[in-house]
Amino acid sequence: MKKLIVILLLLSSPGMAQQLIITEKVKFLALGDSYTIGESVPVRERWPEQLIDALQLKGLECFDPKIIATTGWRTDNLKNAITAAKLSPDYNLVSLLIGVNNYYQGKSVESYAPEFEELLNTAIALAGGNKKHVFVVSIPDYGYTPFGKGQQAVISQGIDVYNATNKTIAAKLGVKYYNITDISRRGLDEPDLVANDGLHPSGKMYAAWVKLILQEVTLEPSTDEGDNGGDGTVTGIKDERYGVRIYPNPFDKSLVIENLPETQRSYSLELVDEQGSVVWQEEALASLAGKIELNTHALRAGLYHYRLKGSEGLLMQGKIIRL
Repeated sequence: MKKLIVILLLLSSPGMAQQLIITEKVKFLALGDSYTIGESVPVRERWPEQLIDALQLKGLECFDPKIIATTGWRTDNLKNAITAAKLSPDYNLVSLLIGVNNYYQGKSVESYAPEFEELLNTAIALAGGNKKHVFVVSIPDYGYTPFGKGQQAVISQGIDVYNATNKTIAAKLGVKYYNITDISRRGLDEPDLVANDGLHPSGKMYAAWVKLILQEVTLEPSTDEGDNGGDGTVTGIKDERYGVRIYPNPFDKSLVIENLPETQRSYSLELVDEQGSVVWQEEALASLAGKIELNTHALRAGLYHYRLKGSEGLLMQGKIIRL
């Protein structure tokens, strides 16, 4: 009887109900500190960037991630930055990873807890109030780096206390929680998981975080007719803001981009194959009367993920087939 009561309590606990749903078109806001801005790694190796790339390879349309994070930030710094950014509550994916600098700078976990909870409530609000579009990432353990190994035991104990706090708050608010701390604790045994600065994660470690996140997530691709023809074929996609078109789809020896906004000075196009390799990357494309025509005879047949950018940022992205 006692065992049955314990099982029922576990099944009804808030933590059991936590779920992360990623919905196309992905508009991702990543909130944090050095671990989110990717100190000491190239931009493309930051974990928010890698997450978006991985989602694109799974067939979801995504905007470039919006990152509000700076090395050295505590919870109060992040709160002030969010306020200053004047964000709209229309993100359908929001992450929160913050607290290592509260600990490193000697702030108490008692002061951290209410500030973290306030930030998580803000994250939920920025996701339009949908908790299933929000997730928390645990604080990595820098005791398992060359920088921190001399005080590894003390650092690990402190990080554990902070993570126990943010995990409890995430469960209380019904938000999905990802424990990447165990991955960070492989840093001394696997030196390539640590960046060249001897302190922060490398792109390889961030890739492991992304893999963990995607293991426990529900993906909801769009069923709009603009994304596919209803019979599984990929069709030309029209951008809602400008009417930009990429066609024909499928294409053969040429690809046309039209209805480009004349207010943007130049354009760039990137094509990624199904193995994740960039096979086409062309910068500073100039349009003629809002139109660009590309010679694609050298491309192999297959499915590609494209990303079209203008001088003011992302214009459109999606999937396209070479015959």
